[in-house]
Formats: sequence, C-alpha cells, structure tokens
Amino acid sequence: MKQVKLTFLFLILNFGGLAIGSWLMNNGPTTDWYTNLNQASWTPPGWVFGVAWTSIMISFSLYLGKLFTKDYRSKLIFVFLVQFILNVSWNYIFFNQRLILFGLITIVLLTSLIFYYFFKLSKNTSYYKFLLLPYMIWLCIATSLNLYILIHN
Repeated sequence: MKQVKLTFLFLILNFGGLAIGSWLMNNGPTTDWYTNLNQASWTPPGWVFGVAWTSIMISFSLYLGKLFTKDYRSKLIFVFLVQFILNVSWNYIFFNQRLILFGLITIVLLTSLIFYYFFKLSKNTSYYKFLLLPYMIWLCIATSLNLYILIHN
C-alpha cells in the first residue's frame, strides 16, 4: 500500500513538473526562433515528445515509488529535487531564454543524474531500475539534439 501511495505522489509531482516545464517554455517549439534553427535530421515530430514524456513519467513514477519504499533517505529527496529542477528548468533555459549552451549543460547534468539513479541508487529495487531506461534513452536523444543545435547554429 505504501508503494501505491508513493507512486501516486510521484505521478502528481512528475506530471506537475511537465506542466510547469510546458508553461515555462512559452510555445518554444512553435516559435520562429526554434523552427528556423538548423535541427538534426533525427529530430522527432512534435507529437512524439508528448508520448515520450508521458511514458517516461509513468515509468519514472513507478520506479520512484519502489525506490522510496525500499530506501527512504534525505539524500534521495535531494536527488529527486535536483532532478525535478533540472528537468523543469531546461524548457525555460532552452526555449524561453534561448540559452543553447546553458541548456546543454543542464540536460547533461540531468542525464548524468538519471544514470546515477540507475547505477548507484537502484541497488534495492531489483528489476524496477529498468523502468529508468526510457528516461535514459530519451535524455541521450534530447542531449544529442541540443548539442546539434549548439554546433550548427
């Protein structure tokens, strides 16, 4: 029962973070600035982002529900809060402020933190850590897209 409650809490927090991030980017993906950038050929169509983030946040919430059931330390809360801030702020940094290099630094830190979850914080979660794979893969793709834009614009 504790895991169900924690998973529900993380679903609220993670989807709340997506909503805040979406609001902070201020129509960024549809602006002339973004659409006129040289973008990588592997940039997915816009609808993929919504599907990907929905799937990622469901998987991540299930993982966090299990992680916090097995191991509840202030370190885990801190790591989650840093992840939340990095995830939400990237939209604002990249799309709203158009700071491509700072956006790249932010997304590299976020990606590193998710890999840290997988390799260091998941010892007590058995196979649940594999729920992080969609997040890890997506962040690698997003980082490559951010890097491409930095190099080619």
